Amino acid sequence: MGTIVTIVLVVVTLVLALVLIRGIFSSSTNAVDQVSNAVQDQINQLFTSGNENLVVYPNTNVITLSKGDKTPRGFAFSVKNTDPNPASFSWTVQTVNVYNCGTVTAAQAQQYLISDHGTFSLGGGDISSAQGSRILLDTSSASPCTITFLLSVNETPQGSTSSQPFNSQNVYVKIQ
Repeated sequence: MGTIVTIVLVVVTLVLALVLIRGIFSSSTNAVDQVSNAVQDQINQLFTSGNENLVVYPNTNVITLSKGDKTPRGFAFSVKNTDPNPASFSWTVQTVNVYNCGTVTAAQAQQYLISDHGTFSLGGGDISSAQGSRILLDTSSASPCTITFLLSVNETPQGSTSSQPFNSQNVYVKIQ
């Protein structure tokens, strides 16, 4: 009789533990989705507040990162295709200048970027998702300094083989 009671208690404990774990994971997934939606809503608000066709988030264009952080962090951008026709876009990020970085050069600062270029397509009048346009930096071995990056976006209209400048924006990354 004692064995049966023990087995029932173990099964009940396992079921409760599984329910608790499922609740934790589903709430963390919901939190990530809410943050992603909030970022996209913020970017959409920035587009509707003016004649912008390139928006960087955070919209201050100054990003503060921690030196030695093992988790890549950075910024996001979104593009609005102002043409009624579909187009392809390409983007690049180049180091423009380094300030108070000791012996770190612009070429070395460029190496902090996990990805410094990419491409995507947009339909006429569409806005790109910020989730797919994130620029992440690896600051795990970075020195404290301020780096100016230039985000440049080029457009290739549908049916064309040559790209043309679309827009560009400076982004300042401060590593502390």
